[in-house]
Amino acid sequence: MTEPSPWTLTPAELLARLGVDATGLSSEAARSRLARFGRNELAAASRWTTPRLVLRQFASPLVLILVAAAGVSAVAGEWTDSVVIGAIVVLSGAISAWREYAAGRAIDRLRARVALRVRVRRDGAEASVPTAEIVPGDVLVLSAGTLIAADAIVLDAHDFFVSEAVLTGESFPVEKRPGAIEGARGLAERRNSLFMGTNVRSGTATAVVVATGAATEYGRIADRLKLRAPETEFNRGLRRFGGLLTWLMLVLTLVVLALNLLVHKPPIESLLFAVALAVGLTPELLPAILMINLARSATRMAGVGVLVRRLSAIEDFGSMDVLCSDKTGTLTAGVVRLDAAVDERGQASPRVRRLAFCNAALEAGIENPLDEAIVAACPGEVAPEKLDEIPYDFTRKRLSVVVDEGGAAILITKGAVGGVLGVCTGIDAARAAAIEAFVAERGNAGFRVLAVASRVVERRSSYTRDDERELELAGFLLFHDPPKPGIEATIAALRAHGVALKMITGDNLHVARHIGRQVGLAEAAALTGAEIAGMRDEALWHVAERTDIFAEVDPNQKERIILALKKTGHVVGYLGDGVNDAPALHAADVGVSVEAAVDVAKEAADLVLLRPDLDVLLRGVLAGRETFANTLKYVMTTTSANLGNMLSMAVASVVLPFFPLLAGQILLNNFLSDIPAFGLANDAVDAESLQKPQRWDMGVIRRFMTWFGALSSAFDLLTFAALLLVFHAAPEVFRTGWFVLSLLTELAVAMVVRTRRPALRSRPGALLLWSTVVVAVIAVAVPYAPGAGAFGFVPLPLPLLLTMLGITCAYAIATERLKRWFFARTAA
Repeated sequence: MTEPSPWTLTPAELLARLGVDATGLSSEAARSRLARFGRNELAAASRWTTPRLVLRQFASPLVLILVAAAGVSAVAGEWTDSVVIGAIVVLSGAISAWREYAAGRAIDRLRARVALRVRVRRDGAEASVPTAEIVPGDVLVLSAGTLIAADAIVLDAHDFFVSEAVLTGESFPVEKRPGAIEGARGLAERRNSLFMGTNVRSGTATAVVVATGAATEYGRIADRLKLRAPETEFNRGLRRFGGLLTWLMLVLTLVVLALNLLVHKPPIESLLFAVALAVGLTPELLPAILMINLARSATRMAGVGVLVRRLSAIEDFGSMDVLCSDKTGTLTAGVVRLDAAVDERGQASPRVRRLAFCNAALEAGIENPLDEAIVAACPGEVAPEKLDEIPYDFTRKRLSVVVDEGGAAILITKGAVGGVLGVCTGIDAARAAAIEAFVAERGNAGFRVLAVASRVVERRSSYTRDDERELELAGFLLFHDPPKPGIEATIAALRAHGVALKMITGDNLHVARHIGRQVGLAEAAALTGAEIAGMRDEALWHVAERTDIFAEVDPNQKERIILALKKTGHVVGYLGDGVNDAPALHAADVGVSVEAAVDVAKEAADLVLLRPDLDVLLRGVLAGRETFANTLKYVMTTTSANLGNMLSMAVASVVLPFFPLLAGQILLNNFLSDIPAFGLANDAVDAESLQKPQRWDMGVIRRFMTWFGALSSAFDLLTFAALLLVFHAAPEVFRTGWFVLSLLTELAVAMVVRTRRPALRSRPGALLLWSTVVVAVIAVAVPYAPGAGAFGFVPLPLPLLLTMLGITCAYAIATERLKRWFFARTAA
């Protein structure tokens, strides 16, 4: 007989089946179940396993073509070419795999620092455990902002609403309640069930876990849920660059192969030569260099207090030109103090203070600094018996508790002034105007104002938000949270580095403007949530760019603001830490949260700050710009000398009666020139390159390829003329001389274009400098080394070698002059 589904059982029946009670599992039972059911993960294998990385190096279409070409050579009896090509492919793949493996391990260690944890009952007490260690039978303790880490059945709940959009597509939160549900039900109908990947929007609950990992509903449909994430600014640029080079590579390969066959060159050698040219043109190390670059930056960013959850966000962080942030804890000190509890006349009121204490001390939802400040301001106060709670949500903007005070059931409500006044009685127009004037005056002085109200209610077992009515306004709470010391200088530094700051807060306009004045924001251009609600998206696109302060906004409006800024061409970052920040964090190009944030905010974020500090964030931005700059250096190097050399050889292969280089020589050249390229990931970056956001500009890259490729080809023609007309070089001498020069020019151009400064005034990183020196020595020594004949090299006469060195120096000088002209023209 089939066991009944968990959602068809009562809480008592389900607990009995799982062999647990409402106090949770013991630590020993949890360890046993973890061994039995496995970790609560959808994929157990690490992405950085050695076999997987090695296989990835050889899964490239170009590499597979090379392997096939080596096989064809072997079949045709060209054993030397076959061995040389095979050796270079294996060696290049091994080096890339080793560097990527080391980088991946560093990233895994950093990601472990931001792994989510969840509250459970273990050994009869609440404990915080990693989500991966949740097991069936664990009792979860849930509140607003919690990410649900496994499938579970609700045991008890209070005004408990869950967002299930990731599974059901339903945009509105659904209420969850305990109790059996009869029959087979779809996910949306299981009102007693919680699912992995969803999150708590409001209320509190306990639930018992019934499935983990791949056995969850999320795990069963995980492949379908892997929707393609929105393409980031950096990835979009990378894709366009890859498309451009792929098009060039295909055209070059087919044209060279066809032309060489037309002039009756040997078919096998023509194929090998064409494929080798394609490999020489392709930046095949870009994925490995990008991974090394990102790993190094992630490690450096962790050192300054920024933990990376999504690697590609590092470049987007550097490209960011608008940062949107809440004020509490980032613009302000985050140490909230209750300054006063007053009645409507502004006089100190012990009754208001007492009501506020009861509400703050007994609420069991989201921990927040306002409640902590209230409790801290009431030492020695003893809270009465709590009868029930109506949790906070971002629509009502208030929270209520029901207490037994002197035998009477008292409902105490605390929250935003508008949210509380809306459920109070006796608020006529004159009284409302006086309250508004009081709140404005206190807000302009920098105080955040909350309202407190109460009424006697009928005693019963539970209460709902419908009981929040006909309340009597008791008074107001005044909180003070001063600007963070030095924040004005930090905002000015962000602005100096091309990052505009915009404040987005749910607090009232008066407080937001007061803080804005103190930190240097343009308070005149301020928008409220009510004004945004009356705007069409097109109007908001126009206004958002010119507005620095957004106040009294709800979560959906935060998202609208982010999307409006993106629509006008900005790369937008958002810094948030609450459940109401999740939509904006998802919408931003770069979502930033803090270590103390709620689960759903950290899960939505790309980067996590160890401290809610904009100075830490600025250092992270600069680290992101270094990563982008070093990635672009490899792109510029590849698209300058490489492109010119490959085009020159393509033309020469058709004109000359012999191939200018053999396939193995081209691949060896490419392999040796790639060794210093790894050093670009650790290269020093000039200060001026960090002053403003860096973004992909395919127009600049195309013009760079054209101008620098043309210069490279001009010097190639000069070299051909010297070899053929001056030295009357035989094919072997021609190839050897051309090999030495082409390798040296690639090294030289890398040192020149790595900086916009004069090359001799910008010190390269140690790894790049010394690897370049070593490879340059190898380039000159190769023709004279033992075994050079296997590659088709011969010793060069000294005059010819000196001529190659002279042309290299002339090329470096010409490249330097072209670089200055090009970037001066581009900047203009």
